[in-house]
Amino acid sequence: MQKILTVVGARPQFIKAAAVSRRLKEVGIEEVLVHTGQHFDKNMSEVFFNEMEIPKPHYNLDIHSLTHGAMTGRMMEHIETVLLKERPDGVMVFGDTNSTLAGALAARKLHIPVVHVEAGLRSFNMDMPEEINRILTDRISNVLFCPTDAALANLKLEGYDNFNIKIEKNGDVMQDAALFYSERAAQLSNIIQQLELKGKPFVLATVHRQENTDNPELLRSLIGALNKINKEITVVAPLHPRTLGMTAKERIVPEFKVVEPVGYFDMVELLKACSLVMTDSGGVQKEAFFFGKNCVTLREQTEWVELVEGGYNMLAGANDELIYKGFKEMMLRKNDFSVNLYGKGKAALKVAQTLLAWTV
Repeated sequence: MQKILTVVGARPQFIKAAAVSRRLKEVGIEEVLVHTGQHFDKNMSEVFFNEMEIPKPHYNLDIHSLTHGAMTGRMMEHIETVLLKERPDGVMVFGDTNSTLAGALAARKLHIPVVHVEAGLRSFNMDMPEEINRILTDRISNVLFCPTDAALANLKLEGYDNFNIKIEKNGDVMQDAALFYSERAAQLSNIIQQLELKGKPFVLATVHRQENTDNPELLRSLIGALNKINKEITVVAPLHPRTLGMTAKERIVPEFKVVEPVGYFDMVELLKACSLVMTDSGGVQKEAFFFGKNCVTLREQTEWVELVEGGYNMLAGANDELIYKGFKEMMLRKNDFSVNLYGKGKAALKVAQTLLAWTV
């Protein structure tokens, strides 16, 4: 493979693209980067490209703020136009967003091979749009890079051994980024000083999943639990614009420290300094592990089952009592974070080397 077109659109994908783009360049694969625009806010998009020195996208489709169907369809239409112009040897997509599925569908319908990085993950909750996206993307991909043994096992159970698909376990490219950018984050971020958190214990919380933000009852329970925890230890929450919009609409009042969405370097420094992570984000669950922090997940399921099985993560959903119980327990739990769950920084290199040698 000599030329690959990479489709990104959301915060975690920018981080993954940063790790993989560097390795593609090292092995001599030309990359064309397409930003769908799914995350368009400056703090959730532009800042990542600037901080992490990701090459500026060759194409920015500026597609956002639409329903799932409209967004995915519009993305497919525009990605198809780019594909017909660029004629890449393959299309690479990451994770489970609408951008992921749109890129995969547009490519496969043009008979262009699809490479899915972070394949095989399952939450087993078909009410999650992300679960639908990841399952469909896996099924139409030609190369599946799996981050964990659990991901490989999921594909085997679904019969993927019977498909003409290349499946590789490569580790997690987000850990590559975490290790590579950690020192730079320490040098360039002043978020701890800015928020007056130096030397102070605090809980880092993020809330953005649709199942939490679009359900007023769950959102009220979740914010109420964080308010209760904030009475015992400072809670710092970079909140997604959708979450803030719903709290305002439902007159739910966060009593903890709410900050605007932060860039990657600021998030890394918050992760390093915090006492505990509470999140409904798949990516942040892993980032907590990368930086040696226990996590309470504000969802009923997680794709990262090895973190729960290893005791690094506890599922609490949006139940206020379970969230508080999880907080109390995980604040005290001692864990060994030296175990190698995600490849120790070699995942992106394996992606690049495999693609360089791969022929359809």
